Amino acid sequence: MNAALRIRPAETSDLDWLAEGAQAMAWETEYKRLDPDTLRAGIAAGLADAAKARYFIAMQDLPLAGAETVGMPVGTLMLTQEWSDWRNGDWWWIQSVYVPPEHRRKGVFAALYKHVRELARADPNVIGLRLYVEKENETAQRTYSSLGMADAGYLICEDEFERATR
Repeated sequence: MNAALRIRPAETSDLDWLAEGAQAMAWETEYKRLDPDTLRAGIAAGLADAAKARYFIAMQDLPLAGAETVGMPVGTLMLTQEWSDWRNGDWWWIQSVYVPPEHRRKGVFAALYKHVRELARADPNVIGLRLYVEKENETAQRTYSSLGMADAGYLICEDEFERATR
């Protein structure tokens, strides 16, 4: 990364960028086209309620004239929580990870991961971080492994319900 990279919480003004990234990620990883209205409503709900989700954005600060800089978003991830009665604590799930192709392999996800890992380690109620990755996405698996994450030995099963668009 040539310019400084900083991580910040997402704001409501980031909704369009987050939605574009989620659309791109869903198509790239699962060949799914997401309903834009449902997606935007879901992201808006997460931005409005930290109990639903917390979004973080990696910003690349680019120099302007003088000492000023302008920030450009170069990656994002979302956190959700899952209570574990076995461990009496919260797992933080990393979801909705997206780094545009032109910013990949430059430490963007590593910076996002380091940021949320530090937040998690500072919270005594958090017992760890989890994420799921497509079985065929070996590049992402290598990235996660290089950051210290390991296969937890679970297979995720689901029963997805058809719903009317909200």
